[in-house]
Amino acid sequence: MKYKKYFRKTSLKQKGIGELFLNEVASKKPKNFLEVGVFHGVTARNVCELLYSIHKNDFNYVGLDLFGVSDENQHETIPSTNFLNPLKKFYFKVIKKQDPYSISAVKDLLSKFKDNIHLIQGNSNKVLKKMDLSKIDYIFLDGGHHYETVKNDLINCTSVLENNGTILCDDYNLSYAPGIKQAIEEYVNYNKYKVEILFDRFAKITKS
Repeated sequence: MKYKKYFRKTSLKQKGIGELFLNEVASKKPKNFLEVGVFHGVTARNVCELLYSIHKNDFNYVGLDLFGVSDENQHETIPSTNFLNPLKKFYFKVIKKQDPYSISAVKDLLSKFKDNIHLIQGNSNKVLKKMDLSKIDYIFLDGGHHYETVKNDLINCTSVLENNGTILCDDYNLSYAPGIKQAIEEYVNYNKYKVEILFDRFAKITKS
């Protein structure tokens, strides 16, 4: 399946990486997918299209993000929401009248799957520990990039691995955010989980 950008920003913009990501998700055929770090919703839309092609309407997508810049994420690495392309600037400012990083804009992008999605606005450090993850079988972890945030996110998602689910972490080898790699390696070593590095970018964590 081709990874589409939907006229928005995405961290999976590198040529071919989006398709590799979708192929990896497709290999697991998850029915209940959680994405931590939704940003403009591009990956969310691609995942929903993929899961619909596999399961029709028998799937659920949950997306968690702060959906905006605030005091809670002022120290995090957040991709710029400013478009260099003047057409995109005009499209969102004049036509859509949206901030593409807002929860309302992401809901609009995912409206085709409104009965299958659940978007949560909040800080993953606080929200994940309160969420019922018993039905989640696949997590794409691409939220905060600080060591403590990644560590907390992984700890709070442990139940998914114990239920034989998968956690796919983005930006494993990101040079300006070494805390990601450190947190992942400490987590898998402590818990004796299996980790596989995919495409020199993703860390796929499973129980065995």
